[in-house]
Amino acid sequence: MSLQFPEGFLWGGAVAANQLEGAYQEDGKGWSTQDVMPHGVKTPPTEVPTEDNMKLIGIDFYHRYKEDIKLFAEMGFKVFRTSIAWSRIFPKGDELEPNEQGLRFYDDLFDECHRYGIEPLVTISHYETPLHLARAYDGWVNRKLVDFYARYARTIFTRYKNKVKYWLTFNEINSILEFPFMSGGISTPKENLGKQELYQAIHHEFVASALAVKIGHEINPDFQIGCMVLSMPIYPLTPHPDDVIKAMESDHKNTFFADVHARGYYPGYMKRFFKENGIQIHFEPGDEAILKHTVDFISFSYYMSICETADPDKQIRGEGNLLGGVPNPYLEASDWGWQIDPKGLRCIMNAFYDRYQKPLFVVENGLGAVDRLVTYENGDKTVEDGYRIQYLRDHLVQVAEAIADGVEVIGYTSWGCIDLVSASSAELKKRYGFIYVDRHDDGSGTLERYRKKSFHWYKEVIATNGQSLFR
Repeated sequence: MSLQFPEGFLWGGAVAANQLEGAYQEDGKGWSTQDVMPHGVKTPPTEVPTEDNMKLIGIDFYHRYKEDIKLFAEMGFKVFRTSIAWSRIFPKGDELEPNEQGLRFYDDLFDECHRYGIEPLVTISHYETPLHLARAYDGWVNRKLVDFYARYARTIFTRYKNKVKYWLTFNEINSILEFPFMSGGISTPKENLGKQELYQAIHHEFVASALAVKIGHEINPDFQIGCMVLSMPIYPLTPHPDDVIKAMESDHKNTFFADVHARGYYPGYMKRFFKENGIQIHFEPGDEAILKHTVDFISFSYYMSICETADPDKQIRGEGNLLGGVPNPYLEASDWGWQIDPKGLRCIMNAFYDRYQKPLFVVENGLGAVDRLVTYENGDKTVEDGYRIQYLRDHLVQVAEAIADGVEVIGYTSWGCIDLVSASSAELKKRYGFIYVDRHDDGSGTLERYRKKSFHWYKEVIATNGQSLFR
């Protein structure tokens, strides 16, 4: 049987506002949590934005988006995933009226996408909670954020109801377990944050997400609104039943987030976890009914798989395993220690589809690597990134395998389609893009854009609807 992608498959790329826009306080924008995270998740936030924060300028997409979208169109993008910076629309987060200049920027951005027939896929909250909400309210620990988020969602749904069809409520919502400040705007240091507060904050996000689905469908019934989870297949390190149980329990920590979004209620295994850990989730009247507004599709990021073991002597945390786990002895790793497992993508896609019977959208997948800009004799500059091509090809073949398995897939957006500032490490040398941006971690560079070898490769993949992968 020959592998193929369905007609109308949405090929494209993905970014986040805070990692590439820059212009961190232009046109009325307020500060976000990202503006005080100069070194990503590695160090505590600073009091105010500091010059060593690469995200303050990013790659200056705010002023250069027309040039960049033209390059995406040259590759043939059908979809472009980006996020709206919440603090551009509501600078502090708790205002009653939005910032018109911020709204206008995204009007122009989405109009530019449509000029080239590119469908925007918009994340409502992508690791960029307004800093005021983090400092004054302790982020999602506070129930008030549900109302602030609902007001923000209603504002952008209403404004862009004829420009955006595909929406995601929270980026990698389950990452709040490891990174409560970046993911949930929670100012309380992680070591001081109790499980009760953490899971209550998660409940508030679930309610807000379901409320957004309800509001969105009322404003435009044609909206397709999805959740977004950080996905990782979790393998038992050995066939020992204790390792299998450990892997199952570890998997539940992540599956929980998709379960609530897709099914509309808390699963039994989490009720057991809450009971055993003395956690009592406070439901406001009406929460149970709101949660039943389930998502239209499941979207997810996929970068790696992990292993789990019950043997304490083998519990060695992998360098790049952001959400715990132990390294798989059968897999190689990227420069940042992220283990490369293309077949794990097919596994997770089958697992999600078997579990929910809802369409899937692969909205992040890619290879962060140190790229070298080379100059040819004729003066042309490029990056010979065969390693990235190999990585993406291997993963896309597994997407095709999952489709052949019967999994319904809307599209695929590779992460960081243009070089941007890394979320985890806040550096630019960890590059993902098809387009090289001349900016470096010391702040130097011209911000010029150059097509990498992978740019031309992906262009052909899209032009052939994936058939070039199998030649």
